[in-house]
Amino acid sequence: MITVLFPSDYFNLHKPDENFIKEYRAVSENSDIQVLLFSYDEYLNSGTIRLNSTSFSDCPVIYRGWMLKPDQYADLYHRLQKLGMKLITSPQDYKRMHTFPEIYPELKNDTAAMLVYNSPMQINYEQIRKTFRRCMIKDYVKSVKGTDFPKCISTEIGEDEFRSLIRQFISYRGDLYTGGICIKEFLELKRYGGKTNEYRVFYCNHQAITISRNSGQPEYLPEPPEALINKYSNLNSPFYTVDYAETADGSWKIIEAGDGQVSGLSDYQDVGSFYRDLSLVFDTSKNRNIQE
Repeated sequence: MITVLFPSDYFNLHKPDENFIKEYRAVSENSDIQVLLFSYDEYLNSGTIRLNSTSFSDCPVIYRGWMLKPDQYADLYHRLQKLGMKLITSPQDYKRMHTFPEIYPELKNDTAAMLVYNSPMQINYEQIRKTFRRCMIKDYVKSVKGTDFPKCISTEIGEDEFRSLIRQFISYRGDLYTGGICIKEFLELKRYGGKTNEYRVFYCNHQAITISRNSGQPEYLPEPPEALINKYSNLNSPFYTVDYAETADGSWKIIEAGDGQVSGLSDYQDVGSFYRDLSLVFDTSKNRNIQE
């Protein structure tokens, strides 16, 4: 048995946030999973944890909701613990998987090269120019999407223009800006009919539980090599994701990693199957400690 904790609707504690309604319904139909809701907005505004029920089993808890900064997650973890609920992922493991520079040393053989700067003031433009021909800008967690911000930046541009892009990036990220600045090598990804070939793998208890298409690509395209997926099944976290993509030369690279609690399901993923597979992992390991 596991408990899954979702954010509630802003106005109604007894309804899920509409962005998680498909997952909520799938969990509600699974007798091996207990579902709870909490007022996410009230928590962010006042630190108060208000649940839709005070009756719940003593079992591992998985948060499925919006991304939290590491300090926010740590606060949520400890407040829930005081209520008798223990999230499966510790604050230390959440931070490790949620902030890419933390996990990068373990992935660097199979991901893009990266330079990390703790603040914009520390950015060394000449170092970047010597290291990369083309690059992309991220913070410790995300890039910016759905804007006019360039995905690929030539390092032939001048320093003033580059620093202007850094300021623009931070402005676009706004309150979501996390940590510092990551300058990553730009990877040319293989395309099929305009779609890249990307997959998201959810790992739980060091097992790859789901492998799903993550860029709207056709079903017939190749999947990441099994050996590569298995290679990263033992990262130091009980529940996490790794995203793999096929590059233009046909090789495979890791393009993202994240905490499994705040990683979205793929658009074409079978939500019911995801939660059945997740609950099965806990059923087969119920006599073991997933999180020390």
